[in-house]
Amino acid sequence: MSEGRKFLKQAAMQVGAGGSAGFVEVCIMHPLDLVKTRFQIQSNKVLAPEDPTYYTGIVDCMKKMYRNEGFFAFWKGVLPPILVETPKRAVKFFTFEQYKKFFLFGSSSPTPLTFSLAGLGAGVTEAVLVNPFEVVKVSLQANRSHLREVPSTWTVTKRIVSTQGIGLRGLNKGVTATIARNGVFNMVYFGFYHSVKGYLPEYEDPVQEFFRKVGIGFVSGTLASCVNIPFDVAKSRIQGPQPVAGEIKYRTTLGSMAIVYREEGWRALYKGLLPKVLRLGPGGAIMLVVYDYVYHYLTLRFPD
Repeated sequence: MSEGRKFLKQAAMQVGAGGSAGFVEVCIMHPLDLVKTRFQIQSNKVLAPEDPTYYTGIVDCMKKMYRNEGFFAFWKGVLPPILVETPKRAVKFFTFEQYKKFFLFGSSSPTPLTFSLAGLGAGVTEAVLVNPFEVVKVSLQANRSHLREVPSTWTVTKRIVSTQGIGLRGLNKGVTATIARNGVFNMVYFGFYHSVKGYLPEYEDPVQEFFRKVGIGFVSGTLASCVNIPFDVAKSRIQGPQPVAGEIKYRTTLGSMAIVYREEGWRALYKGLLPKVLRLGPGGAIMLVVYDYVYHYLTLRFPD
């Protein structure tokens, strides 16, 4: 097989495995992403604790959402990530594999620095492609109406384009925050997972090996979530509804972080951390394990 055909075959398998990983992860973990977003757009300066849309914790948020918006409200905004997760994860895993070759720096095998820089590059590439979907998703997740009254994904997209355009105040608002969030996350996520996985010995028993990968993936997703969440909060504030209609309070990534810190304290920069960890801890494990197993299956199914 020629080098060109071999590259295309590996690329197709990486894309297929990455897309499968993203689809499975988003279907299972989306409700926690929604809860995370609700906490991040909740400002103590706007809502009082007695307000029925004020959430004191994850359980309180889920109870109020179920009571006021219905069970399937937990999947509000799921269509944009479903539509984007397959190509998004496909792009992320594919570009990660390509960036690894670029960041070898003369080494015969990837180093922890290689994995981290490749993850950073993959995260930045991913962020630029998915940011418009993130804007639509956050808009849908911020809607507190009953599910029957929530506009469709297409309606929300058209409204954003017609009123705000496709630029940095429209479908691409918050793109720098998304780049920072995804870049930092994937730098830690891939860097930790592949470095530790290569350090810890594999098990011959498939069940033990499965849980080894799940455990490393869980820690990778958890650690990356804790590191990047201030950027995630800034992204949600920029892309979500502004506190005062007609006024843009949250404009830039660092500016938004400074406003949140000044008005609400440093803890506010970690709003939504628990649901984020609950989602991206196991979610990160799901993605990496699904990718590994699907890619391994494809290599066996389509040998050279």
